[in-house]
Amino acid sequence: MSFGTPPPSNEQPEPAPEGGSGGYGYPPGPPVPGYGYPPGPPIGAGGYGYPQAAGPNPYQDPPQQGVPNPYQDPPAAAAAPEAFPEPFPLSGPSSTEPDWEALSERAAKERRRKRMWAWGGAVTVLALLAGGGAFLLVSGYGTEGEDDKPDTTASGSPKPGASGTGENSALVAGDPTVIRDVSGSMGLRMGEDASVVPLGTRHEVKMRGNSKSYAQAPERVVDTTKSFTVTARLYNLAEKTSRIAVSQGDGESFTFELGGDQVNGKLTWIFRVQTGDKGAAATAVTVAAGPAPKKDRTTLTATYDAEKKTIALYVDGKPAGKAEQVPAIWQGPGPFQLGRSRHHGLWSGSWSGSIEKVRVFDTALSDEQVAAYQEGKLDSAVKPSHSWLVS
Repeated sequence: MSFGTPPPSNEQPEPAPEGGSGGYGYPPGPPVPGYGYPPGPPIGAGGYGYPQAAGPNPYQDPPQQGVPNPYQDPPAAAAAPEAFPEPFPLSGPSSTEPDWEALSERAAKERRRKRMWAWGGAVTVLALLAGGGAFLLVSGYGTEGEDDKPDTTASGSPKPGASGTGENSALVAGDPTVIRDVSGSMGLRMGEDASVVPLGTRHEVKMRGNSKSYAQAPERVVDTTKSFTVTARLYNLAEKTSRIAVSQGDGESFTFELGGDQVNGKLTWIFRVQTGDKGAAATAVTVAAGPAPKKDRTTLTATYDAEKKTIALYVDGKPAGKAEQVPAIWQGPGPFQLGRSRHHGLWSGSWSGSIEKVRVFDTALSDEQVAAYQEGKLDSAVKPSHSWLVS
């Protein structure tokens, strides 16, 4: 119900003649009860918006002798048709005058409630925007592009065991672009399109298969004139094109590379070393091992035994392919790399997928040691000289 709403669609009669019993808009005779006017005499004492029965009514003029009051209830003797039901019960004398004070108080409460809702909504929106902005800053990628020039940018040398940035223990404290070396002091600085992300309780570096998706040490990590072992756990997204996960060198050629290369139209796991200083294909020696599965996590382990002059490759802890004899491995210039390799003065083999659990040992692990490492049971006396993305 809203104040000022006309009564139900009854045709409005002419005003009653003077001296009659009707009021303005009602025909002569007893008033007919209608919407908002209950039949019969008033019930009980005052109600909502009406004064108490015992007190004066400040909103009603005093009765005048001989003048009909159109707002009074009809006499009890008058026959009354059925009236519309009241929107809420009235317990006092009928009156069309609302309780302005009560309405004002109700309106004030409603305004206060709306203000509280508005403030609460504004605070929620601001919190969501702040959280979204922080997420974008942390997880943003750079743009793709090609740069075939050698990258001479070197990372700092963080102290072993330095804590990560924020909650990411895989990064160097204070520099979210450098992957922390847990066992040594060779942090790996990432390119624009490489990023370290959580993987369960550990971390991995994600790479997008372009020239800006890599990580690089400030200098050589592996002494290729001596025995060594390099291992990494890989997640491959490529199918055919050459994809290198770990390598060393930034000059004319790599000194070694570990990852996948196309063999007979399929991506195959390989460990390749360069024996000549010119980087020619004729002086490279490769161990290949079966197809490289797509969207599957695989641990590759490569060893070089400087005494026996042999290189070997292991896939998930098992010997793969045939160990190859080499005269020696060329000790070329340039740093340790993740996600790319150097061929004829150009970067190639950009890794597409992710890399984790990268370790370098200054010894050639035996078949039994590689199997034990795969199961997490390698003798604690055999310690890596460098390790990244292992926590």
